[in-house]
Amino acid sequence: MKAVILAAGKGTRMRELTAETPKPMLPVQGKPILQHIVEGLVASNVTEICVIVGWRAEVIKDHFGDGSAFGAKMVYAVQEVQDGTGKAPEYAKDFVGDDSLILTYGDILVKAETYADMLKRFGEADFGGLVTVTKGEDVTKGGILLFNDDFTLNSLVEKPSAGQIAELKEKGLLKDGDPAWYNAGIYIFKPVLFDFTAKLEKSPRGEYELTDAITALVNNGHAVAGLEIAGRWVDVRDPEVLASLQD
Repeated sequence: MKAVILAAGKGTRMRELTAETPKPMLPVQGKPILQHIVEGLVASNVTEICVIVGWRAEVIKDHFGDGSAFGAKMVYAVQEVQDGTGKAPEYAKDFVGDDSLILTYGDILVKAETYADMLKRFGEADFGGLVTVTKGEDVTKGGILLFNDDFTLNSLVEKPSAGQIAELKEKGLLKDGDPAWYNAGIYIFKPVLFDFTAKLEKSPRGEYELTDAITALVNNGHAVAGLEIAGRWVDVRDPEVLASLQD
């Protein structure tokens, strides 16, 4: 198992905080967000890591180097064009090779044991992928995931409107009282993922969406496991969230 961390964006919602520093390198309790992620992966024996870099890439490279100081083997791939999450993993395709990969955004914080929980769940059957979810978030700002009775993925809707949520309820796909599962943005995939990212077309937002590749994975018969994240899950999306983590 290898890991790919998406850390190329500038993080414009952080305003002046990312003028010189890429968002994943903003400090939380004395060390960069990205370092928390790397240390969690290493604690779960995932030590081969590729970081997809872009904005102020040298800040990340200077901090981590080859990863040896953190117990990891780290390499970097540069995403020159910011055209969506769907194409970003392809920069690590050669690095991944025939291995499976943990894929995470560089601004999501979870407990270190979350990665071990993911590996355990992924190993329970012949899954093509795994998606993590949490509840209590506003699904209209992210994505809602719908599952079968065995908690494998049935379908997902990116940033659903109120009308789409009502339609899901009418179809019985979302029942009153059931959790609205929010896409937590950490995944495991077999390398078959790249078969589907290669075929992506731009969404109405003008970007290549990773969620479209996951939908294609499911539609082509690859079972995708679900896992609820236990304990802490934080999307460090803006200065207010960042400030709340410093205590």
